[in-house]
Amino acid sequence: MKKVMFLVVSLALAGCQGGRQVEDDVKAMPDASVIATAVKPESQEVKDVTTAAFSCKGTIMSVSEVAVNSRINEQIVMLGVEMGQRVQKGQVVARLDRTATEDKIVKGRAELERAEYEYQAILMGQGYKRDALEQAPENLKELARINSGYNAAKAALQQLEHQLSYCTIEAPISGVVTQLDATLYGTAIPGETLFRIVDTEHLKVTFDVLENELQKFQKGMAITVTPISYPDDRHEAHITAVSPVVESNGMIHLEAILTPHPHLMPGMSAIVTL
Repeated sequence: MKKVMFLVVSLALAGCQGGRQVEDDVKAMPDASVIATAVKPESQEVKDVTTAAFSCKGTIMSVSEVAVNSRINEQIVMLGVEMGQRVQKGQVVARLDRTATEDKIVKGRAELERAEYEYQAILMGQGYKRDALEQAPENLKELARINSGYNAAKAALQQLEHQLSYCTIEAPISGVVTQLDATLYGTAIPGETLFRIVDTEHLKVTFDVLENELQKFQKGMAITVTPISYPDDRHEAHITAVSPVVESNGMIHLEAILTPHPHLMPGMSAIVTL
C-alpha cells in the first residue's frame, strides 16, 4: 500500500514539473507579432521597388496632321477620298469646277491683247515704227506699258492662270483621311476644312510629369508605352522633347517618338512606364 501511494505522488510531481516546463517553453517561443515584424522588411522592400517604377497616362498622337482646304470658292466636281482612306503625297484628292476661272482667263487674254496694242500705239506716237519698237529707250517703254495698262493686264492674267491650278487639290502629305466634311458637288469655301490627313507612319506619345519627377527623364531615354486598347502590348519609345516650362499645375510636358505599329492610332490613350 505504501508503495502504491509513493508511485502516485511521484507521477503527480512529474506531471507538475512537465507542465511548468511546457509553459516555460511556450513563454520562450517568439511571439507571432515578432515573427511578422521580422519578415516584414523583406516583403516591404519588394513592395517599395514595385511602386517606385514610374507610370502615368499619355496620349498617342501623329507627328504631322494637315487640314486640306480650298483657296477658291468653287463647286467640288470630283472627290477622290473616303474616311479612313490612305493617300500619298501629291495624289489628286479633289477637283473644283474650272469653268468660271477659264472664262476669266479668256477675258484676261483679250484685255492683255488690247493693252499690248495700246502700248505699241503709244510708242508709235513717239516716232517709232511698229517693227522697230524695241529701239525705244527702256524708260520710255516702261512708261508706255504703264499708261497702256499692259503691266496690269499681264499681272491679272498670270494670277488667273495660277488660280486655275487651285482647281486641282493634291494631298500635301502621305497619311490617312480623317474628319471628312467635304461632299461631292458641294461648295468649297476658302478657309473651311474639306478633310484632314493624319500621318500614321510617324507617331509620338505625349505625357506630363510632376516637377519633382523631371530628374528621371532626359532626351533619348527609352520608355515603354502600353495602349489601353491592347494591354498586352509593349512598345518602345524614345524621349525627343522636354518642355522648358513648368505649367501652373506643376506639370511638365514631354514627348517621345514611337515606332509605327498596326495597333497604334492617333488619339489613343496609353500607359507610359519607365
